[in-house]
Amino acid sequence: MLCLTGEAAAEQISHSGVIEVGHSKVTQSHPGNCDSPPGYPVDHKSNSPFSGLIERLFEASKPRVLLSAETPGRVQSLVELLAGHDLYPTPVESWDAFLESPPDAPAIVTSVLDRGLVAAQPFVEIIVESQLYGERVHRRKRGRSQDPEAIIRSIAELHTGDPVVHLEHGIGRFGGLQWLEVNNQKNEFLVIHYAEEGKLYIPAVNINVLSRYIGGDPEHAPLHRLGSDQWKKAQARAKKRAHDAAAELLKTQALRTLRSGRCYSVPHTEYAAFRSGFPYDETPDQEHAIEEVVADLKASSPMDRLVCGDVGFGKTEVALRAAFVVAQNGYQVAVLTPTTLLAHQHHNTFAERFADYPIRIEELSRFNSPTASAQLVQDIRGGSVDIVIGTHRLLQQDINFHQLGLVIIDEEHRFGVRQKERLKQLREEVDVLTLTATPIPRTLNIALSGLRSISLIGSPPPGRVSIKTTVQRYSTHLIREACLREMHRGGQVYFLHNEVRAIDRVAADLKDLIPEASIEVAHGQMPKSDLESVMRDFYHQRFDILVCSTIIESGIDIPTANTIIMNRADRFGLAQLHQLRGRVGRSRHQAYAFLLVPDPEFISETAKKRLAALEALTELGAGFALANHDLEIRGAGELLGEGQSGVIEEIGFSMYTDYLNRAIRDLSGEPTESSLKLDSVCEIDLDASAFIPDDYIPDVHTRLVLYQRIADCEDSAALYDLKLELVDRFGLLPVETKMLFQITGVRIKGEAAGIKKLRYGARGGRVGFHPDATVSAPRFASLLAEHSDLFSMNGPLELALPTGLEDPELRAILADWLLDTLDESNEIKPLPSEIRDNLANDS
Repeated sequence: MLCLTGEAAAEQISHSGVIEVGHSKVTQSHPGNCDSPPGYPVDHKSNSPFSGLIERLFEASKPRVLLSAETPGRVQSLVELLAGHDLYPTPVESWDAFLESPPDAPAIVTSVLDRGLVAAQPFVEIIVESQLYGERVHRRKRGRSQDPEAIIRSIAELHTGDPVVHLEHGIGRFGGLQWLEVNNQKNEFLVIHYAEEGKLYIPAVNINVLSRYIGGDPEHAPLHRLGSDQWKKAQARAKKRAHDAAAELLKTQALRTLRSGRCYSVPHTEYAAFRSGFPYDETPDQEHAIEEVVADLKASSPMDRLVCGDVGFGKTEVALRAAFVVAQNGYQVAVLTPTTLLAHQHHNTFAERFADYPIRIEELSRFNSPTASAQLVQDIRGGSVDIVIGTHRLLQQDINFHQLGLVIIDEEHRFGVRQKERLKQLREEVDVLTLTATPIPRTLNIALSGLRSISLIGSPPPGRVSIKTTVQRYSTHLIREACLREMHRGGQVYFLHNEVRAIDRVAADLKDLIPEASIEVAHGQMPKSDLESVMRDFYHQRFDILVCSTIIESGIDIPTANTIIMNRADRFGLAQLHQLRGRVGRSRHQAYAFLLVPDPEFISETAKKRLAALEALTELGAGFALANHDLEIRGAGELLGEGQSGVIEEIGFSMYTDYLNRAIRDLSGEPTESSLKLDSVCEIDLDASAFIPDDYIPDVHTRLVLYQRIADCEDSAALYDLKLELVDRFGLLPVETKMLFQITGVRIKGEAAGIKKLRYGARGGRVGFHPDATVSAPRFASLLAEHSDLFSMNGPLELALPTGLEDPELRAILADWLLDTLDESNEIKPLPSEIRDNLANDS
């Protein structure tokens, strides 16, 4: 293997005229004649992605060429690719071997070279992978970090018994993978169980027709019957509901568009001074969100932006900047919070940040006396209050603002129906900024783009330490030790016990166990005033341990509470565990979460997986990624209204958001680019063995994950990268796996063209088109005219394919050529010679 980097080689040639590689030396008679290497970028969207490299290798006056790839697998991939262009590089293992190889043919080596070079003496060129793929190849060389998305995939992939949605047959249960032989071709199939013992076998290559069911409790997901019309009826109901929801969203948007918004100016000197008052460095996501909000305020159209980020990721600072700009322009700001305690906390934060400015900030809540409240309402009406912070009391009819410019809403989903109606009216009148820690699913984000602006804050603040999480059997010794350790460093403890009837007994037991601690109780069945009094006392560090129910899930920030102990953690859902754990770790101190469970024999496998996942997901931001997956339905209810949840449960969240996306585009008159993939995905059947053999990857779950990743590739570049990854991880691809990648490449092109099904065997085949297919009509006519002996129409939406191609590889080549020919963005290429020769021999 070569051991010299391209950079070092170039440096040695240009300064000393000598390259040293192992025991080989190459002397250059004219040092300094070393040029920067050109690039031969691979264009996966092109009909000939590697044309730059191929043209260079066929040049008559080119230098001797040495190709370099990092691993034997990638060398093999490059060799196979060049063989398709009648180029056969000579494998070499050293520089001397390269110089001794035939001069008229390129050579190839397995090497860690990261940059190429062109030298004058000897007249040689070294071409490395980064010249072909850019920096993508170097990203693979770095050590693997803990990837939150990868962890999510590993716990979210299909397991036996999980509900899945088939596009045409509805919701069934996944029954695992099974090997079957059909038409003398062995393949791996996914088994889906339906009602009344119905079974569906789906080739692994067509796994894209399935999606994981998200819509409610998996245990109670619907189970449809094969051959019945219940799935079609459910889809029809969902389409109508999605249409109604889209119409409502567009109506609100239209009313806002008709009203000309205020253009706020940003006083640069004052704003810079206010910004410098922020004691931390902004995270990249936070800075981007602030820029988007300020841009919205400066624009003429009214703002309706949602800022979404994990707990403690800096959403409040975004609100503070917006409030500063609006208040400096002479308009009032209203900050709405769901609880009095949160209002009090926000008031303290705003008062501290605005202390040096002549801006009056007030808090309106039931802690105000009647006289003080009446005076404050009058001052708001008169305009002497610049920023007012309060609960839904601010939405009552007697509150009239002098000149309201901005409404900031914290956790809108926690307000009631009446308050939401009032907020809807406000959206038509003023600028609105909403803050939420409930993640918005990516699919829904796409569906609402243009209707509601969304800023995501996914990066944690600098200096934040991740929460150390451990799952332990219930132990009084552990509880006492954890509480005392936190108290000895001046902190406080949450002890979570979610059975209200036993919570006082648990608190009494804790007092006996830790007599040196002061302990109080908080739960949702207490009188509201008592609950708020306890929480205020905890906030002001008047006692050490709070024994509580899940009432704290969306509570106030208490930076001194940095240990949480959850009793019977196995009874909570993954999202709830994440939210509860987020109550601690709000400062720069190390926080701890202890998840207590009974004997492992008495908890379910599902609960064990949830707890293991939470224990693994301690990285900052990983929790947000996890919640994004697990809270999808909560996010949907928040944005779409609770009335949509029933229909989401009926067909699954993914399909519903697709329908909503389609309805929004249809009603707004935009082209529905994704509609072809909505009602039908492209199914390919080339009567070929296309699978990952169990002797190549023995683990069933790993194979399933890879089938899904292959199906998820959206273009040929992603597919090629995944192919290289498999070669690197598991070795050279078996013939069947190469076919799997070929068929997937055909499917990607077929989906883009609007093809529903492509079935092709030795006795011929057919291509079924979607009514809205995007194939070029002139290209289609030209194909039928020039190749009338091979292709014909069976009907308005079906093309017949020629018989006689016994080799599945040739059928894949013909299918690929056909789709390229029908795409007018590609140059027309002649029918591949091997296809023409094979068909001629058959006839």
